Amino acid sequence: MTLANTVLALMWLGMTAYALFAGADFGAGVWDLLAGGTVRGAPQRRLIEHSIGPVWEANHVWLIFVLVVLWTATPPAFAAVASTLYIPLTLAAFGMIARGAAFAFRKAVTGERLERFFGAAFAFSSVVTPFFLGTVAGGVASGRVPPGIAQGDVITSWLNPTSLLGGVLAVGVCAYLAAVYLCGDAVREGATGVEAAIRGRGIISAVAVGVVALAGIAVLRSDAPDLFYGLTHRGLPLILVSAVAGIASVVLLVRRRYGPARLAAALAVTAVVWGWAAGQYPYVLPPELTIEEAAASRATLIAMLVSLLLGSLLLVPSLWYMYALFQRSPVGAHRR
Repeated sequence: MTLANTVLALMWLGMTAYALFAGADFGAGVWDLLAGGTVRGAPQRRLIEHSIGPVWEANHVWLIFVLVVLWTATPPAFAAVASTLYIPLTLAAFGMIARGAAFAFRKAVTGERLERFFGAAFAFSSVVTPFFLGTVAGGVASGRVPPGIAQGDVITSWLNPTSLLGGVLAVGVCAYLAAVYLCGDAVREGATGVEAAIRGRGIISAVAVGVVALAGIAVLRSDAPDLFYGLTHRGLPLILVSAVAGIASVVLLVRRRYGPARLAAALAVTAVVWGWAAGQYPYVLPPELTIEEAAASRATLIAMLVSLLLGSLLLVPSLWYMYALFQRSPVGAHRR
């Protein structure tokens, strides 16, 4: 493996972490939106706030990590993506800002009207943000971001069948991840009524994601043939692992085995993220710009690699401890 490939592989680990952790946070906003009225949805919203409150902001560390590595290790790719896909990237950034502000203000304001306003803002931005990030992924993967500054069409680069498929799948996957995670949290907190409601919605969302993914085969075959070829050849083993893990997670969710269901769901998402990477390898911007062509100088890559390794000694244990700390069961809580 070359130096450039090593740095990009580490970046993809960060992308995977963002999909798993921030994705579940976005999905929690979807269930907040669908929880019901002020009274009926209050228990679900309390669980969501309790579950994501300590960690939601920290999860964006992974997005910053990905952007910094892409910018430093492959400047031409970063410039092309930022200048061609600036509309969905800007909308996603606005969504993150609105989501964070609304989540914070909802807990601080008094009065039902303001609570409902900020709750709606939090929920809506939790849906649109992963959607726009998904359109960015679809635009890159389908080869609609050519090298150079603003060389791609700023509209059709993200408003196309593959990008829309990516956006819908991103929202669906986030919702399913959140449902699986929240079921385990509900059991830990003893909220059996909330567990049953979210479990049912999680099963429905899993079926919906599966249907969209199957329909997406035809979309990719006609709209992004190069990506379709990569996914069905080099990336096929990982896609199959994702499918099997996804089915296993649904079975475990039905059987209320929430711990193993979390692992299976995480494996399904991880496999599809790496399947995408395998499908478009060796291109960072298919079908023109390879990883080696986009890579920065050797000195820059070495400095980046050393910085990443040293930084991980502080970052990874800190995040691990934070996640573990807030996943502990309270004293006397019911456990399965």
